[in-house]
Amino acid sequence: MQTVNISPKTEIEISVEAENISPDKFAGKTEKEIQSIEVWMGNKRVSLGDLFSVRVEGSGAPADVKIVMEGDFSRVKRIGEGMTAGLIIIKGNADMHLGAKMNGGKITVAGNVDSWAGREMKGGEIIIEGNAGYYLGSGYRGETCGMRGGKITVMGSALDYVGEHMCGGEITVKGDAGILPGLSNNGGKIVIEGNTSRPGSEMTKGTIIINGIVEEMVPVFKSEGTEAVDGVTYRKYTGDVVLGGKGVMYVK
Repeated sequence: MQTVNISPKTEIEISVEAENISPDKFAGKTEKEIQSIEVWMGNKRVSLGDLFSVRVEGSGAPADVKIVMEGDFSRVKRIGEGMTAGLIIIKGNADMHLGAKMNGGKITVAGNVDSWAGREMKGGEIIIEGNAGYYLGSGYRGETCGMRGGKITVMGSALDYVGEHMCGGEITVKGDAGILPGLSNNGGKIVIEGNTSRPGSEMTKGTIIINGIVEEMVPVFKSEGTEAVDGVTYRKYTGDVVLGGKGVMYVK
């Protein structure tokens, strides 16, 4: 087992591109080797040791690496990008693109995360105890497929475009979601426990379950009566009918 503890030396005011903070990149490395790993801070290359206090115990393969990040990382982007295994625990907030393109492992965040968390994720799990920003589990600009697999759980609320262009996997938002969750979906499952508006526009496949209030429905769905899911009766809709879509939406 390898445990890596990271904390900011000072308040970080300029955005840091930190895709190298990952169990895959840390596995088997010494404290000095991890401190020397480079990241971008604005338009300048710096080492992790310049920005963070780093302490390492043990050694192991990616699956045996636990990274514990304590402090404010709200200006640190791309943590855990592309990771395949291991565990990242963030005891604070995190910036954009958390867990982007991750294939495996687990990330937990005690605070809030900014936009595009779980972007184009293929596997693994992300748990956000606070709130999430825009485009949770979505594709980046120009991508036709967002989240493809894995699971994201947000204990708080999320902003607009949850699961945009989602192709697989599962997203659960315990609070409210902004407008247009499930936009252009082609697979996967979205569960929203709170309220939202205009869900499922342009979806062709996938499932959306809404347990709160839908403030506005997009008029592109066909009502299919009611159906029970896990013992709960929902109004069932299929669509987007304009696109000949086979998506299913359940509204409590």
